[in-house]
Amino acid sequence: MATSLKNLSDYDKSKMPSAANMKFGIVVAEWNEEITEALYDGAYNTLIENGANPDNIIKKYVPGSFELTKGAKYMADYTDVDAVICLGCVIQGDTPHFDFVCDGVTQGITQLNLDYPIPFIFGLITTLNLQQAKDRAGGKHGNKGDEGAITAIKMVDMGWSLKK
Repeated sequence: MATSLKNLSDYDKSKMPSAANMKFGIVVAEWNEEITEALYDGAYNTLIENGANPDNIIKKYVPGSFELTKGAKYMADYTDVDAVICLGCVIQGDTPHFDFVCDGVTQGITQLNLDYPIPFIFGLITTLNLQQAKDRAGGKHGNKGDEGAITAIKMVDMGWSLKK
């Protein structure tokens, strides 16, 4: 059964906490740069729209999506960010490489979320082809980067509210 995809950029801004006092790390894979830069633009712009200070957004690159986990760990270990957004794109090819990379990144980001007190946001697009990736990086389905920023803001806010 086919399901219609939600536009990833649609959200209720009235339900968003302010990001004014939050610090974010964004780790971006260089592989599939056309897509990952579009994801970054979406995440960055959404953070700014929700009050984040540009000086409180740190962008770092890793070579490919598989390296997102280590890059995110470095970000958590060597900066004082409140959340790390991991942005990458893996497009299926003719070999099982796709499966190994996707599984590794998924497990790695999950483990970081369990090991650290800050949220690590899964912003990895996994598609069958380039067009599907474009559709999710600012195309007809919105931008997964927007979704990552929204999730980061909400998760930081949740953590802060529980600390009180």
